[in-house]
Amino acid sequence: MLRLNRAAWWLPLALLAASICLVPASFARASEPPGFNGARAFEDLRRLVAFGPRPSGSEALIQTRQWLISELRSTGAQVEEDSFVATTPIGPIPMTNLIAKFRGSRRETVIVAGHYDTKRFDNFRFVGANDGGSSAALLVELARVLGERQHALNYWLVFFDGEEAVRNWSSTDSLYGSRHLVEKLSAGGELSRVEALILVDMIGDAQLGIPRESNSTPWLSDLVFKVAQHLGYGQYFVSGQDAVEDDHIPFINAGVSAVDLIDFDYGPNNSYWHTAQDTLEHCSPLSLTFVGRVVTATLERLEKVPPQH
Repeated sequence: MLRLNRAAWWLPLALLAASICLVPASFARASEPPGFNGARAFEDLRRLVAFGPRPSGSEALIQTRQWLISELRSTGAQVEEDSFVATTPIGPIPMTNLIAKFRGSRRETVIVAGHYDTKRFDNFRFVGANDGGSSAALLVELARVLGERQHALNYWLVFFDGEEAVRNWSSTDSLYGSRHLVEKLSAGGELSRVEALILVDMIGDAQLGIPRESNSTPWLSDLVFKVAQHLGYGQYFVSGQDAVEDDHIPFINAGVSAVDLIDFDYGPNNSYWHTAQDTLEHCSPLSLTFVGRVVTATLERLEKVPPQH
């Protein structure tokens, strides 16, 4: 993803300095839906990082995808592989989006998405715990939650391949998977069924602070931040705005309501982003819990109030 601009903000998160095995009292008292287990998602993150660097087209990403498919099918999801060949600055690269589908009673579909590839680096080992790993881990745990519930809306959990630029970020060297899926759904007449997309990216940061992303659809962004406040997590969904180019942009350009939940302030002066420091110890199960429960509660709200256009 590419950050376009950023308002100045920072918020220390003292709770996240506690042991990952402890849940603060304020967290336990918050009014949140049960189900999403951040500790279990963190174990999924640990497993993802163990595959090592996972750039598009790599053997490690193939192995990651096989593991994801197994986990997703165990939840009862219908899993589809959306494979294509991307034209990149270093030549054709095979890529595959994963789509885990949960059927509802209504026609409308809501997508929750993230990417599972990592940035390609030749001069150091980049395991992408936060950037690529955290979003995939959250989606796996969300699949477990959805698999145990009845719901009216259809849900698609989409793991995008090729979010990262192969060389340098541009309109043609980035967002390969999301651009492809929008084109495919548009051509097949299915895009009109997608009422909303919630994108998660870089949400495992142990010093979590998610600002409003200014390219996101206002009503959907408002809903997410109101839900966060209601659950008692308002201090992690903070004031200030970013404008970010991410996998939600192709959907917004195609007329789909979308919101990007992303913490782009990763490490001191963003020093962990796209570096060898993007490792497991800089992520937290509490952060996965906060975001996962906000997303889960937002889906519950969308069940009751149909999305707007």
